[in-house]
Amino acid sequence: MRDFGPEQVQKRQYIINTIKSVFELYGFMPIETPVMENLTTLNGKGGEESDKLLFKVLNSGDYLKKAEQQHLEEKNYKSLLPNISEKGLRYDLTVPLARYVVMHQNELTFPFKRYQIQPVWRADRPQKGRYREFWQCDADVLGSDSLLNEVELIQIFAKVFKQLGIEMNIHLNTRKLLVAMVELSGKQDKLTSFTVILDKLDKIGIDKVIELLNEAGFNAKTFDLVKAIANNSSDFLNSEVAKQLAQTETGKVGLQELNKILSLIDDETKQQVKIDATLARGLDYYTGPIFEIKAAGFSGSLGSGGRYDNLTGNFGLPGVSGVGISFGLDRIYDVMKDQNLFPTSNTNITQVLLINFDKETEQQVFQLTTQLRQTGLKTEFYPTQAKLKKQMKYANDKNIPFVILAGSRELESGKLTLKNMQNGEQQEADIKTIISILKDSIGNE
Repeated sequence: MRDFGPEQVQKRQYIINTIKSVFELYGFMPIETPVMENLTTLNGKGGEESDKLLFKVLNSGDYLKKAEQQHLEEKNYKSLLPNISEKGLRYDLTVPLARYVVMHQNELTFPFKRYQIQPVWRADRPQKGRYREFWQCDADVLGSDSLLNEVELIQIFAKVFKQLGIEMNIHLNTRKLLVAMVELSGKQDKLTSFTVILDKLDKIGIDKVIELLNEAGFNAKTFDLVKAIANNSSDFLNSEVAKQLAQTETGKVGLQELNKILSLIDDETKQQVKIDATLARGLDYYTGPIFEIKAAGFSGSLGSGGRYDNLTGNFGLPGVSGVGISFGLDRIYDVMKDQNLFPTSNTNITQVLLINFDKETEQQVFQLTTQLRQTGLKTEFYPTQAKLKKQMKYANDKNIPFVILAGSRELESGKLTLKNMQNGEQQEADIKTIISILKDSIGNE
């Protein structure tokens, strides 16, 4: 969990504004949900792995009041937890969305297209690209099972990363192929453990994955299928292992889904899409196509998502299919910083500073500050009559591109001095001309 200074926040807002503009281009509307949810809402939705990473919040007041003495003495935290903690910090934005849709179903228009840009929390081990508090930028469609939604979400991925200047690939799979693998292996009851283990492939390698599958009770048929999809580097949809998966009805439908999505994607975006049958996405609620964004030189994913057919069913509203994607703001920031992809000029910073010379001119110059702000220019007036050197240093330290010097002489003549802090050039002009010069030089966004 980190602090962010002004420069970092401005760069993060640049990413957020880019993502937000694309979401709205595709008709998504914003919502917000609370930081905390009931643990009954959060538990069991993403699987055992996500349950372990939930931050639990102790009940207010005497949180041990309902605790059973036996559980305290035995230090049995699993039995103790329901009595001392009823709420937790949200793990992602998808489960709260499902809860929101069920609670507000009579107020919503379906298909419901929402975007949400808020922080989430996971009790994970901090490392580069993995944080305990991080922001997700989500877009979801609920109430439609059309694969056109998947196509549009893939296009959103492509458009956002193109605007940010990040070269990436969109890895695409469907959970139906993973179901087909366990069906061919005769291990249908082990789907969850299979996806959790396969999801670790990028981190631990194929040999370790096979070892974990063996420990979990999978057989040689499973090992062969996993090795086949891991080693397949050509056209997966026409490969021998795809033909094996098509022997099951689930696998056949899954392959049809992938072919349908590819047929609808425009040619430019299609070049960035890679069918990756090893992609698992460890969360239990995914049931159909799944996505993950990979960038060269970065080990984690920059975005992900997929289809979930019955997440709202956990809250009493079955049969509402949903599909969504999520951008990882913090990881995108890291990549853009490492690759120097942020714009060199940032229009969110102060554009002009007025120097405060003395008490006699302070009120008049402060009025000029108001006049500049009314035109939309981002303006500061130095609050005290400090030495000129100190005020100019303030402008340099904040990367303020222009300074206006308006002492008693300048105010009497009506000709103020405008200094360009980037090249040192100065010119004298009246306030209206200066405003025009500033607008031409730095604009007003």
